[in-house]
Amino acid sequence: MLNDSTSPASASTPPLLLEAWRQLRRDEPTLRIRDMAERLGVSEGELVASRCGDGVTRLEGPWPDLIRTLPELGHVMALTRNDSCVHEKRGSYGNIEIESVMGLVLNEAIDLRLFLRHWVFGFAVREESHGRWLQSLQFFDRDGCAVHKVYLTERSDADAWSRLVARFTAAVQSPLLEIAPVKERLPLQLDDEAVDAASLREHWRRLRDPHDFFAMLKKHKVTRTQALRVAGPEFARRVRQGSVRVVLESAAASGLPVMVFVGSPGVVQIHSGPVRNLKAMGPWFNVLDEDFDLHLREDHVAESWVVSKPTPEGHVTSLELYDARGGQIMQVFGKRKPGVPELEAWRVLAEGLPALEDGDA
Repeated sequence: MLNDSTSPASASTPPLLLEAWRQLRRDEPTLRIRDMAERLGVSEGELVASRCGDGVTRLEGPWPDLIRTLPELGHVMALTRNDSCVHEKRGSYGNIEIESVMGLVLNEAIDLRLFLRHWVFGFAVREESHGRWLQSLQFFDRDGCAVHKVYLTERSDADAWSRLVARFTAAVQSPLLEIAPVKERLPLQLDDEAVDAASLREHWRRLRDPHDFFAMLKKHKVTRTQALRVAGPEFARRVRQGSVRVVLESAAASGLPVMVFVGSPGVVQIHSGPVRNLKAMGPWFNVLDEDFDLHLREDHVAESWVVSKPTPEGHVTSLELYDARGGQIMQVFGKRKPGVPELEAWRVLAEGLPALEDGDA
C-alpha cells in the first residue's frame, strides 16, 4: 500500500507509483492489474496512466469515432468485467450503431450495449504477460474503473492497430490521471414498506420490452433487488445459492443455448450460444470455450433470483446474480431473438431451480 507521502492525489505520484508497480510485478508476477491497483491503493486507471511512455500511450476521442474503427482490427478479444465476473468474447466488431451517449455492437460474436458517458479515459497498452506480449485498448470511467478492453490476437491486423493508435494518440501524454468520484452506482432506496407495491406490480405487468425495466426502477425509486423483493412471486423468486452452476452445467450437458450478460458501468457484454467446457478453480467458476470465457467469483454471489418480464411474445425468464450490496453481477437467459418466444427448455430449467427456503445459507 502506498503511504501518505505517495498518495495518488499528489502530482509527484506517477513516478513513485510506477516504481511501486514494477516492484510489485517483480514480487508477484502473476498478480492481475486490478488486484495490483487495489494493493497499491489506487484505481486501475491511475495505475495504467502512470506507465505512459513505458508501454502505455494515452488516447483521446471522440470515442464513437474510435469505436467505429474497431472492425478494422479484425479478430480480437473483447473483455468486460465487474468486481465479481469477467466476460471475454473472441471475434470481430461490426454492425455498430451509436447515437449520442448510447451505442450498440451487434456482430454475431461480439455483442455489446454501450453507455458512453462512462467512457472518460482511454489507453493503448503493450505489456508482457507470462512470456508473451499483449496489446490492448483500455477504457476507464471518471473514477478510474475499467469499463471495456480490446485485446489483439494472433489473427488481428497489426497495421490497423498502428493506424488506430496513431490517429487517436493524445497530444499530452501525462502519467497523472485526474480521477473524480462518480455518482453512487447503487441508488439510495426507500424502505420496502414505503414502496407502492401495487403500483410497481401494475407497471411491471405493462412492460412490453425488458429494456424498459430500468426506467420502471427509476420511476418507482427502487433498486433491482428491492424491486424483486417487493414484486413477489408473480415476477421474481429467490433461489438457492449455486443455482448458476446448476444452470450452466445443465446447459452444457444438454447443448441448450443461453445468453450470458455481464456489465461494467460503461458496457454490457453478451454471449449467445452454447457453453461447453466448465471448470471450478478455487472461488472461481469458469467457462473456458474457444470463443467465450467467463470467470465468476461464486463467493461474491449474495442473492440469486429467477425473474420474469413480459414481452409481446410472452414472458422471458432470467437467472440474475447480485452481490452483497445489491449490485448486479450477471444475468443468464435462454438464447432468443427479439420477436421470438423464449425456449421452453430454458423456461423449464429456470423455473425448476429450488427456491431459497428459510434457514438456507
